[in-house]
Amino acid sequence: MMAKTNPGHFFEDYQLGQVIDHAVPRTMSGGERALYHALYPARHALYSSDEFARACGLPASPLDNLIAFHIVFGKTVPDISLNAVANLGYAEGRFHLPVWPGDTLRSQSRVIGLKQNSNSKSGIVHVRTEGINQRGQVVLDYVRWVMVRKANPDAPAPDTVIPDLALVVAPDALIVPEGLDFTHYDFTLAGERHRWSDYQIGEVIDHVDGVTLEEADHMAATRLWQNTARVHFDRAARPDGRHLIYGGHIISLARALSFNGLANAQMIAAINAGTHANPAFAGDTVRAWSEVLDKARTHAPHVGALRLRLVAAKGGEPGELEDNDGHYDPGVLLDFDYWALIPT
Repeated sequence: MMAKTNPGHFFEDYQLGQVIDHAVPRTMSGGERALYHALYPARHALYSSDEFARACGLPASPLDNLIAFHIVFGKTVPDISLNAVANLGYAEGRFHLPVWPGDTLRSQSRVIGLKQNSNSKSGIVHVRTEGINQRGQVVLDYVRWVMVRKANPDAPAPDTVIPDLALVVAPDALIVPEGLDFTHYDFTLAGERHRWSDYQIGEVIDHVDGVTLEEADHMAATRLWQNTARVHFDRAARPDGRHLIYGGHIISLARALSFNGLANAQMIAAINAGTHANPAFAGDTVRAWSEVLDKARTHAPHVGALRLRLVAAKGGEPGELEDNDGHYDPGVLLDFDYWALIPT
């Protein structure tokens, strides 16, 4: 009998330079925005109000950057991480164009790195993924690396290739959406008065609020992004019998919590790095803090950029990341380095 189902790719199935076109394209609507704002305490004004966005030079309110990221990411799961042990990190992510209701997104990935682990049971796969709209324009791209199981431990190891990735997206490589202009920015409607000049490099911001993770919320989110990774739905997929919460759910939750202290960090321009430091499960209460790593000006009127380190944790004090051995503290869930656009 011929099997028609897709078991997913295993480590030995990948080849350097391989290009994978992912199914299925998805047309975006206001429904994605409504569900996103229902799942997270997302309140950034530029993504909430057409009128606020128009006052900032845009034709209407775009969809949150992370909606586009999750949709593009979710498309890749059946081909990249269905048999993953762990999603290990991100780099060189850039948001090229806003995504609007009515846009149709698809995903394409290229394998740029392979390295078999010493146990011969798994390996690391690096891919560069592009999210592409209905006009063939790249709306975002990023690199991620994943530890993937081998179906046959005796399959020969590929030549090791580890891509040379930038530690940070250079400020002059940031892409500011066409027309974005914060000259007439309304700080009252945005919710806070703090602008680019008010933040100092090295400053740590405690976002104060916390959210307890619920099974229903993270599973609804993972279905919304059409992420089919078994560990998020099938209790038998993990030895401990628990649903692992999708790391993107933690990214969006932490970003939403960061509104308290960074309400004017309106748009994500780039993802420099990201690590899911420890697993998260229902019942964990997540809090967040940010550190200002750098500042830059852009060519757009009154638009600056902050490089921020966003940390989500289920314990510890703001600013604490590592234990006494130099490893991530067990309470740290996410370490996320990104550039955000903010009025100067």
